[in-house]
Parts: sequence; structure tokens; C-alpha cells
Amino acid sequence: MTASPRTLSTLEEVVVTVLDVSGDAARSGRDRVLIGIAGAPGAGKSTLSAALVSRLREHGERVAVLPMDGFHLSQRRLVELGRRDRMGAPDTFDVDGFVATLRRVRAGYGGETTAPGFDRTVEEAVPHAVTIAADTRIVVVEGNYLLLEIGSWVEVAALLDHAMVVEVARELRLERLVARHIRFGKSESDARAWALGPDDANARLVEQSAHRADSRVKLD
Repeated sequence: MTASPRTLSTLEEVVVTVLDVSGDAARSGRDRVLIGIAGAPGAGKSTLSAALVSRLREHGERVAVLPMDGFHLSQRRLVELGRRDRMGAPDTFDVDGFVATLRRVRAGYGGETTAPGFDRTVEEAVPHAVTIAADTRIVVVEGNYLLLEIGSWVEVAALLDHAMVVEVARELRLERLVARHIRFGKSESDARAWALGPDDANARLVEQSAHRADSRVKLD
């Protein structure tokens, strides 16, 4: 990762950056690249990932998205561990499973790779919901803690060819989070309490590791 991340202020700049990284990898004989999109809860990682994939496909690239959220521990396991009230914290994910999957994806293995997705309506991982085809050229890895320097999370950044961190004003991020929590069943008061509690605590962790990114993305 770079000491002074470059700031990207348009989607086109993000696309060009990814294409440059992919081109460099191709010239060095690598068939696949992993692009990380990190950021605090509500920063817009999923929205950026979807827009990036769409634009890359317009350029003829074979692209897939691998979301970190699929590696959430199950609700049952979180209750057993006493961590349900802070779901989304680093220790509420199967980080070792995530790292192992990233290694398989990076290596390619000449075949398709499957990974879990995440269903927000029931807040559970969905096994084999994500498929990365053998001929996928660019894999966009999206999640909060791609740059974290705690425990096994520290291994993630080394598996990425380029890491971006999405940054947005705290007020807008909280507004998005409250709206999302309400959309998926929380009352307004519970939604705001979660956004200002666990979500904000996790956002501070993300901000502490943002310096490890290669690029900062500020679109808003």
C-alpha cells in the first residue's frame, strides 16, 4: 500500500485506475487481479462496486464481485459467543474463511470459485451465492475491513492488487445507515441507535486503517 493515497473524485477515474492495474498485471503475466473497495458502514461501497462492474463490462472486462459480508458468522454462533449486539464488528466474521477464499480466488485454480453471499432481510450468510468463473479477469472485493491491521485481517490487504477506501461525510453516511436499517425492519429509534452505536464504532476502525489504501475515493 502507498504512503500517500491518490484521491479519485469521479467514477471514470476509478475505472481508469482499475484498468491500469489490470493492464500492468497482464503485462507481468498475471491472469487475474483483485481490487479492494473498503470503507465504513454506509460509505457507499456496494453502490460503487456495482457501478464499477457495470463500467468495466462496457470495456469488455470479465468482472465479478466478492463481498466480505458473506463471511458474517451465523446469528446462532453470534449469540453463543455473546456478540450478537455488535454484529458487524471484526470479530463477528469468519476472517480465516475470507482469507482462504481470497487466496483461492487470487490463484484461480483453473476453475470456478464459489463464496457465500449475505441476505440482509434475515441477516444471514447464504452459502455458494457468489460464483467467480474461471475466466474472470477482475474481482472486486468489497467490505469494511480489507485494510484492518488486527489479527488475521492483516493478511487481506496483501492479497489485493489495489485497495481503495471510500470516504463520505459522516452525516450522509449516518443518514444512509438509518434509512437502510429501517428498510430492513428496524424502527426509526432502533435504526438510529444502531447507526450511532455499533456502526459508528466500526467506522472508527475503518478510518484508522484507511492510510493503507492505494487510493481514496470521494464521489460525494
